[in-house]
Amino acid sequence: MDNRHIQFRDGLTQAGHPVTNAELIKLQRLFQVGAFWAGERQLEDWAIAIAHSFPIISVWDHPELIGFARATSDGIYRAMIWDVVIHPDYRGQGLGRQLVQTLLAHPHMNRVERIYLATTHQQRFYEQIGFVCNSSTTMVLTQQRDALPVALDQGQSGVWPEQ
Repeated sequence: MDNRHIQFRDGLTQAGHPVTNAELIKLQRLFQVGAFWAGERQLEDWAIAIAHSFPIISVWDHPELIGFARATSDGIYRAMIWDVVIHPDYRGQGLGRQLVQTLLAHPHMNRVERIYLATTHQQRFYEQIGFVCNSSTTMVLTQQRDALPVALDQGQSGVWPEQ
């Protein structure tokens, strides 16, 4: 496949432009075809995730979104990589590796002491980039989406600023 038209972007949009609904739809479609763990995510939820993630790297073939990865980080001590995906038609060309390496080289990530990620089936892929399995530091709390607002309504309203 001819990769001369592949473009990596810092963010989901062209530099400085706000994320549009059209770009969110492209992101949703990419995950529907390329990510079993996130195909059911809604546009409104993607908008929130994008707004609270930094850095974000996207991969484009002309107007088509073909790759995506995002992180959350304090910029120095800890970071977490989320939602790494390459469209199935573009896999096997090194784009996934380049996507993760571009995310790791971002100025908000390149000095971070410890970078975490969670993966279900791609441990070998990430080991080739330098990640190691570390079963001793992973814990998870799964909350129902409506649990937090209910708790705040029970005598604790005003704790969090209005959104």
